[in-house]
Amino acid sequence: MKYTLLPIAIIALALLVPACGTQVTEGSTPAAVPTMTVLAVTKLSVSTATQFVESYPGVDVTRTATATSTASLPATGGTTVKASLSDRHGLILVSGDGFALYLYKEDVQNADTIACIDKDCTNDWIPLTTDGSPIAGEGAIQQLIGTITRGDGRAQVTYNGWPLYLHVGDEEAGSTKGQGLDGTWFLVSPSGTAIAK
Repeated sequence: MKYTLLPIAIIALALLVPACGTQVTEGSTPAAVPTMTVLAVTKLSVSTATQFVESYPGVDVTRTATATSTASLPATGGTTVKASLSDRHGLILVSGDGFALYLYKEDVQNADTIACIDKDCTNDWIPLTTDGSPIAGEGAIQQLIGTITRGDGRAQVTYNGWPLYLHVGDEEAGSTKGQGLDGTWFLVSPSGTAIAK
């Protein structure tokens, strides 16, 4: 008799342990979804993220996000802007596939017009356009990303109010051949300013 109580105790314990945690079954909704604060500098190495925070101490890189499954996030089809560590220039903004992004000093920050519109300009400097809402990737700040409508109706991605461009001379990810050209084209920092070095 005393030996039959042990399996019953084990079964009872096995039934009690899952009840101690929150269990969500398919189709059910938890009573409350917790919120958490996350860094905008995500998926970067610890050293890169540390350099970002040290380089831009005045930039608020935190934002509040609701915990949710990535499978439930809407697909916007938008262009991604993220940060990448350049050996020569430090942290710079790049496109989703790693090509350097530039701002043009002839553009006016936060304006509703664009200076680089004729073919002489756009043959060398390709506007970064998007078909949906642009997305902040690793190291970029979503609040600084926007769009401006070009004369042909395409939406060009902006960052901190500056229209973004790709340089035709950058034939591979990581290249920064457009930096400083004509004294008007500059790489962009994750804080949204021109990189002069």
